[in-house]
Amino acid sequence: MKRIEFLRNSFIATGAVLAGSAVNAVADTPEGAIDKATAGKIFNLDYAPHQGMFANHAGKDFLDQIRFMYDQGFRSIEDNGYLGRSLEEQTKIGELLAKLGMTMGVFVVDGGDNWKTSLTTGKKEFKDKFVDTCKRSVEAAKRCNAKWLTVVPGFYERKLPYGNQMANVVDAMRAGAEIFEPHGLIMVLETLSDTPELFLQQTHETYNVCKAVNSPSCKILYDIYHMQKTEGNLMVNMDRCWDEIAYIQIGDNPGRKEPTTGEINYKNLFKHIHGKGYKGVMGMEHGNSKSGKEGELRVIQAYREVDNFLA
Repeated sequence: MKRIEFLRNSFIATGAVLAGSAVNAVADTPEGAIDKATAGKIFNLDYAPHQGMFANHAGKDFLDQIRFMYDQGFRSIEDNGYLGRSLEEQTKIGELLAKLGMTMGVFVVDGGDNWKTSLTTGKKEFKDKFVDTCKRSVEAAKRCNAKWLTVVPGFYERKLPYGNQMANVVDAMRAGAEIFEPHGLIMVLETLSDTPELFLQQTHETYNVCKAVNSPSCKILYDIYHMQKTEGNLMVNMDRCWDEIAYIQIGDNPGRKEPTTGEINYKNLFKHIHGKGYKGVMGMEHGNSKSGKEGELRVIQAYREVDNFLA
């Protein structure tokens, strides 16, 4: 008998497989089938899947995917491209979320590459485009009762000293905060690792911007995947900037897949975040490590595994 089969049979024989354990329950579930023992159980932290993550189970319709997410115990979603959806789509999503008692996580304040690449320059036309997109985002947020909106200040401008670029970004973010603040909305600035050309590279830089803007509507989106790549030391850096962190996103590294697939100790990290009393959304900003229904079940299993560590 293979060692793994011996251990598995020993566990079963001694009753050591707990009925509420997502890890073992999913392992005993036929491929492509939903685990009935844990389906519907609400997670300890508020994880938010995105469109397409469970399309093999729920189908292509995003509304059906949201219903599936709810049935699996998730109580929030993310939709980066929400601003680009039709008014009809936005309204339907908002109505379904309200009916289910679910929360809309971030969507992107996407005004096109002109402002994304150029807010560091201080050019009026780029700032004006950003401001107009912020205004449009307010109306979109109302349709789904959203609270957080992702903003990426843009690329490093080699023709200007760093201090001038920082001042230009702060000026633009203050303009955005003035629009969002009366509506109780929060733009969360995301520090990315996609390219060294981006202006904001590490959490302390984004912290500096938020402190300079000095508004409840300008905070940090802390993406664990990106920050593991650019700075590491995750718990320490989160603690240093905690008072400005309003939103968290998830992804293991390398690969940017679900927790337990990479080098990040998500059990300890989630325990740390949970222990700090974080009640916000945890965006599942990653892909699935496996394809098809099997991969979708693996995602659910991974979150059950790391979330059960908090109980």
